[in-house]
Amino acid sequence: MNILTIDTATEACSVALQFNQALFTRYEVCPQQHSQKILPMVDAVMKEAGASLAALDGLGFGRGPGSFTGVRIATGIIQGLALGSQLPVAGVSTLAAMAQQVINSGDVNDVAVAIDARMGEVYFAHYQNQQGIATLVGEEQVTSPEAVAEQLDVSSMAVAGTGWQAYPVLSELLKVQSVNVSYPYARFMLPLTEQTLNAGQGMAVDAITPEYLRNTVTWKKLPGR
Repeated sequence: MNILTIDTATEACSVALQFNQALFTRYEVCPQQHSQKILPMVDAVMKEAGASLAALDGLGFGRGPGSFTGVRIATGIIQGLALGSQLPVAGVSTLAAMAQQVINSGDVNDVAVAIDARMGEVYFAHYQNQQGIATLVGEEQVTSPEAVAEQLDVSSMAVAGTGWQAYPVLSELLKVQSVNVSYPYARFMLPLTEQTLNAGQGMAVDAITPEYLRNTVTWKKLPGR
């Protein structure tokens, strides 16, 4: 499938295009510059591939969790792209994208992902490798580092995300493990987006919403929708 994915949910900003069986990507850690960087990145990969939106089969975006502002940027950009192209859209968990990157890097069965959510909490989820795809076990949650430490024995699991180093109670669990994946990357949203689109679960533009996990944040859809 020909797919474009974008992500701005954390300090990293990234774009990936899978087109005619070739891969085109951009990735940069650029805090607070996402709104200036993301569209030029999209334009760059499309030009490099010689692609147009009309030639794509679908779109994917990092729906969160992550920075509220960052998640809103990606949601707004993907709404605009989908509105103009009428392409189906897959919202991809930023936690799942990080787990997918870990799975792609080696022989991994379980991945625990924790992103620093500030206010003494982390965005957390556990994923298993099912035929090469990061598959959620249980549910994504925003919770305390102490609650994460009580839920899982991560000594036998791979880990990803900024949350492990942000809180001593989590960093102590790692023992000899290292965190090699700190931020989501749109490149690893491609297989998750393709899975969703192949299952016929792509969203129309008026159904596109972010996922904050914290329920105190609201999001307004496009005017009139």
